[in-house]
Amino acid sequence: MNTRRRVSVGLSLCLLSSVALLAQQSKAKSAYQQEMEKQWKLHPTLAVGAAAPDFNLKGIDGKQHKLSEYRSAKALAVMFICNHCPASQLYEDRIKKMADDYRAKGVQFLAIQPNAVSAITQHELNYTDVDDSLDSMVIHAKFKNFNFPYLYDGDTQQVAHLYGPKNTPHIFVFDQERKLRYEGRIDDSMRADHVRINDARDALDALVANRPVEFPQRPVFGCSIKWKSQTESKQKESKDWLAQPVNLEVATADVLKKLRTNPTGKTLMINFWATWCGPCVEEFDDLLQTYLWYRSRDFELVTVSTDAPEAKATVQKFLEQHHSGVRNLQFASDDVYALQEAFDKKWDSGVPFTIVLAPDGKVIYQEMGEIRLLELRRAILAHLPDGGYIGNAAYWAKSIGMTK
Repeated sequence: MNTRRRVSVGLSLCLLSSVALLAQQSKAKSAYQQEMEKQWKLHPTLAVGAAAPDFNLKGIDGKQHKLSEYRSAKALAVMFICNHCPASQLYEDRIKKMADDYRAKGVQFLAIQPNAVSAITQHELNYTDVDDSLDSMVIHAKFKNFNFPYLYDGDTQQVAHLYGPKNTPHIFVFDQERKLRYEGRIDDSMRADHVRINDARDALDALVANRPVEFPQRPVFGCSIKWKSQTESKQKESKDWLAQPVNLEVATADVLKKLRTNPTGKTLMINFWATWCGPCVEEFDDLLQTYLWYRSRDFELVTVSTDAPEAKATVQKFLEQHHSGVRNLQFASDDVYALQEAFDKKWDSGVPFTIVLAPDGKVIYQEMGEIRLLELRRAILAHLPDGGYIGNAAYWAKSIGMTK
């Protein structure tokens, strides 16, 4: 075959591969869009002019909250937000600012978390430190200093069904008679510095001034609502993970030296542990879960057992019981001090020892002892690339007091 023909064949194969990939992506997008449209029909959005549906929901303060509790407010803004959604996260500061700015004008803000925890995949938690459970809402609201009621509807989703939010965030603004006068986006950009139109503020200004809202509906963009009927993706994800093999490799001094340089090109979390170490065993599943949340964002986990080589069967059994489908290593000898020094001369304690390395080998987080899970996750999130959510790393960096 001459050179020109080989090039032609190669280009044809590349073209066919590209077409096949595009077709596959288009099919996946089409299936996703079809599912969204199906859910929108099952849970239609409340019509402008309709009365505010009643609710009786538990809040992060442990109390039940009803619509009638806010009867004295001149206007009521009901926002559907959640902990895990990066779009929702990027709006939190703007929501808090609105709640402060309109409080003296008689406007009450409240937020409802509509997602069913049972329907959220691990992959969908790749931008968060906690899930969407009520307990996690308490943690998140305290961490972010929410200045408005935050209510949980994730078990029954009855209130979400009545209001029909399409995404988080999605805001519904009611007048003093509790008729819906605006629903849709908060403003026209997830990036605060790119906002040109403040839709929710415009609607509130009109209601406070007793004027009609000029634009009563705007499209929304964010994370789809996770309805409790949508468990198929989560089940498939779990099945695929459990199909991953659980392997165990030998960790020599050279292997550990190379590991410390982080040759993966990704953010790398390394956990040194032992089967006889209680705290190690206790935190192992949390570390695996952290990996499962962030693995779609160029994030890797390597576990290193410091058990003696003779304990290989015990180590393998433990890893299989916890289904550690990541790269697992075990010390090659019982000279733990030499292997410890080979990895890092500054490592001067036992296990557990967890370290997170940036792609260039820089230490992002380390703990010689039990991890502080939320601190660990927040440090990782502050360093991972933004992906499609510009400003997310900065959101986490600011939240933990780190300059980004």
